[in-house]
Amino acid sequence: MNPTTEVVHAANALTSWISGVSTEIEKLSRDVASRLERNLVGKSKVDRAALAGLDEFPREFLTRNTFAVGAGTFFAAEAVEGSRALEWWTRKESGAIGRLDFDVTPGSHRYYDYEKLPFFSTAAATGEQTLWGPYVDFLGFEEYILTFAAPFSVHGNFTGVAGCDIRIKDLEPLIMPSLRLIPGNAALINASNRVILGNSGMYLVGERIKSGSADQQRMALDIPHLGLALIYTD
Repeated sequence: MNPTTEVVHAANALTSWISGVSTEIEKLSRDVASRLERNLVGKSKVDRAALAGLDEFPREFLTRNTFAVGAGTFFAAEAVEGSRALEWWTRKESGAIGRLDFDVTPGSHRYYDYEKLPFFSTAAATGEQTLWGPYVDFLGFEEYILTFAAPFSVHGNFTGVAGCDIRIKDLEPLIMPSLRLIPGNAALINASNRVILGNSGMYLVGERIKSGSADQQRMALDIPHLGLALIYTD
């Protein structure tokens, strides 16, 4: 069955907006890699001195993209001199942008083992941009979050990922109007068939959707590597 005009318009609007986010993440990744290429001349690993000036890019990203609540860089352990490193900046309720520190000490109570999380591990394995979520970010905001991330390399070696966090509550006013173009129940889902956002109580955030329902239709969004789709009922 061919999708209705409303479904096509909704899918196009979602694709356009999310593609814009992906473009911004790729730019952030390129900017970080370019600065590190200069900072690491004559060095084989990232040290504290090599991080000089990197805060400029996530801070600019957050200023330019008010939909995001956090942005920054996570480094691969093998690329860092000493312990793991990350540079993450967040937008506070006041609107001010400040650094958010994480505990990267193995064995500690709130150890943030980011290399095992999908946004990092998938980007490292595939060399492509990733989208993780929605998930409850217990170590940061303690609410539903989406994380976009893109890998970067320095001197030809994988070095880390750059990305951003978007709270579902901030995403809702941006994409819900598109979902509500569809008269019936509809939702944006991720590559794991989990609901990112739905236009009715039928689809709850984070719920895994079973495929195969006779009245459920699916339209893949044309956004490389992210595996997003629009589902809807006739």
